[in-house]
Amino acid sequence: MVIDFRFRDGIFSINMKLFLTSKIWKEGKHYVAYNPELEVASQGKTLEEAEKMLKEAIGLFIKTAKKIGTLNQVLEETGFVRKEKRWLSPNILNSRVIKIQQSYSK
Repeated sequence: MVIDFRFRDGIFSINMKLFLTSKIWKEGKHYVAYNPELEVASQGKTLEEAEKMLKEAIGLFIKTAKKIGTLNQVLEETGFVRKEKRWLSPNILNSRVIKIQQSYSK
């Protein structure tokens, strides 16, 4: 998922593009949308609505972090790397279930 932020109000402006992961699944009658890099989630009645709501939630998260002065710290703590005035997304590895067998002896 690519999110292009362009916020401008009387206090500050943000102009950045982030490449983010979205994971969407169905729970009951709703779809849950989750972004693991920023640990932001939302939901919707349809897959499209869930993705739209996730983008909105991430936008509000970014806007709030910028407004209170913690955006750079938040991005660094979540694995983003600043390179030549751009934020590079962290590598997210898909988790796998592995079977571990151990034997105990007395």
